[in-house]
Amino acid sequence: MSKVDGNFKFSPISVNFLTEATKVLFAIIMLVVQARRQKVGEKPLLSISTFVQAARSNVLLAVPALLYAINNYLKFIMQLYFNPATVKMLSNLKVLVIALLLKMIMKRQFSVIQWEALALLLIGICVNQLRSLPEGTTLLGLPLATGAYMYTLIFVTIPSLASVYNEYALKSQFDTSIYLQNLFLYGYGAIFNLLGIVGSAIFKGPGSFDILQGHSRATIFLICNNAAQGILSSFFFKYADTILKKYSSTVATIFTGIASAALFGHTLTINFILGISIVFISMHQFFSPLAKVKDDVPSGLEMNDQSHRSQDASFINMAAGANEDFNHRSEEDERRPLLPT
Repeated sequence: MSKVDGNFKFSPISVNFLTEATKVLFAIIMLVVQARRQKVGEKPLLSISTFVQAARSNVLLAVPALLYAINNYLKFIMQLYFNPATVKMLSNLKVLVIALLLKMIMKRQFSVIQWEALALLLIGICVNQLRSLPEGTTLLGLPLATGAYMYTLIFVTIPSLASVYNEYALKSQFDTSIYLQNLFLYGYGAIFNLLGIVGSAIFKGPGSFDILQGHSRATIFLICNNAAQGILSSFFFKYADTILKKYSSTVATIFTGIASAALFGHTLTINFILGISIVFISMHQFFSPLAKVKDDVPSGLEMNDQSHRSQDASFINMAAGANEDFNHRSEEDERRPLLPT
């Protein structure tokens, strides 16, 4: 809705900067509210020592903040070449990349059924993308398909890295208030976007330093919506799971498609309907109780140890049984007279 004649009349970096500034303001307000509800004897949230210590412990949040700054800019680029429903479907590719990163970085385990669900997710996205690219147009001098897929690869990889690293950073300092962690994360994000605005002003001239240039009611709504989305995501990363967050985002795909058709006249193709159906089946399969990894399944070493123990136990039981039988026979022999009567 914020596009005019197919382009953005405002700087996407300025929208991202204002979004991060909004989230910083929200984090500060929630910190004040949380500090007022603290009980006597608890460590004060608003003290300088607490802030400095938390800043040192959560410096890792600067990494996902930088990656998010890049990703949030790419979101606008993707909107120039795809309709909103297609962008939302492409973002579901992050689930597979995140699963691979979680397995490599955080040693997360997934069952065979869950990997099959992720493969089903890819199939659903491919079904949606069949013949969805306009022909005859170019992007950066490349055919649109090549340029669009290049942006898609970056659009999928960077936020996936950011999400996994963000979950790791938030959970590694689990005792720190999430609002204080958000303050650092969004603060770093605001700084990186401000540097982007300064860099743009250097190359394009001082006029581009006006961060409110070209903004409208649609961009204000966009800033508030993106800020709310970012705040809610942080609770997923700290208290739930990155996979759950990304899969839950697929629920929004169907609403995005319907809204895109209603507001902009985009056609809901049979490819989209089939694709989103497969995605929902994949989501149900991934979170099915039957797909969960069994935590109580013993490893090979434990199984060997248990087999040895069971063999020892059976041997002991056999020996005990033999001993009991022998004692029973001895008692009978003692009762029996030595000489026949």
